[in-house]
Amino acid sequence: MFVGTYTPKLDDKGRLFLPAKFRDQLEEGLMVTRGQERCLTVYSLAQFEVLTAKLREASLTNKATRSYVRMLSSGAFDQTPDKQGRIGIAPLLREYAGLRKDVVVIGALDRVEIWDPANWETYLQSEEEQFADLSDEILPGV
Repeated sequence: MFVGTYTPKLDDKGRLFLPAKFRDQLEEGLMVTRGQERCLTVYSLAQFEVLTAKLREASLTNKATRSYVRMLSSGAFDQTPDKQGRIGIAPLLREYAGLRKDVVVIGALDRVEIWDPANWETYLQSEEEQFADLSDEILPGV
């Protein structure tokens, strides 16, 4: 499980130090791809296999399915963290998410998300008011 918020920096080569708490779960390899709301999503290889298995079962006659598969897979890059826990973020993905030097890395339970700090702050401000209301909708009775 991935939780927490961290603020590492990209180095001059576009590499990112993974938060230490995430490294054990990702040391065997990971997949970095486009996420929603202009962030990047990092999956363990096992979790990415679960996701792609579900997508292979979806109907490719559905235009939305085809579009989602294309966006996800065309922006996916497999990585194995180096001995220092760094991964490279491809230029295509850095551009997509608007990443420069400063980034925000969050745990999102089954995945990790990488955000531009300004985009993350904007997202938090827009969603914070709805947070309490969403709990009733997503987890009724909790």
